[in-house]
Amino acid sequence: MTALRVEDLGFAYGARQTLQNVTFSAAAGRFTALLGPNGAGKSTLIALLTRLYDLQQGEIRVSGHSLRSQPREALRRLGVVFQQSTLDLDLSVEQNLRYHAALHGMPRMIANDRIELELHRQQLGDRRKSKVRELNGGHRRRVEIARALLHQPSLLLLDEASAGLDPASRQALNDHVRALCHDEGMSVLWTTHLLDEVQADDDLVILNRGHLVAQGRADLLSATDGSLEQTFARLTHRSAAA
Repeated sequence: MTALRVEDLGFAYGARQTLQNVTFSAAAGRFTALLGPNGAGKSTLIALLTRLYDLQQGEIRVSGHSLRSQPREALRRLGVVFQQSTLDLDLSVEQNLRYHAALHGMPRMIANDRIELELHRQQLGDRRKSKVRELNGGHRRRVEIARALLHQPSLLLLDEASAGLDPASRQALNDHVRALCHDEGMSVLWTTHLLDEVQADDDLVILNRGHLVAQGRADLLSATDGSLEQTFARLTHRSAAA
């Protein structure tokens, strides 16, 4: 099954083309890494996936639902953690989750059950009454993941989610999301420009200057060059030491 299908996607800001004929898919129950240098078009792609921008060319389907013709059904199946936090710092962890549940129109009893599930799954039970501003960066990201999963989406999208975290917190977040994927069958699209956030058995999509330049399993894509660093350098025309 396919959690996400992007077909012939194109987008331009005026005369400047930022995405050109991009086609790829993310398999259900898999960790798919979307990799690209700064300026590759990742942010534009995320804006299109989340309907911050309207589609100009092509099609996006989330679990088979067209973002163009069935936007409500498509977005209902998408959970998003943006690069910039959108949590209310002066509300508690639980209050942030309840506000999100209310926006999705969840009955209180269902919201209670889902909040308890996500607090447990994200290991935040002992921080439920803490104000978000009291949490470190890694725990704030876990609150955002809990919020993104409250409505039970079929695809979790994380846009440069480790930005601003220290190395230990960045690794812990990456490991945590992988556990959701591997242990619980969550479908994940993880966007990054950092090669060390990609593992050998990940499904990998590489963008460069608005073009799809590679798609496949990371270890297979890098087999010819000997390392992902060398493959990435070749595909993006960058020095491997950069």
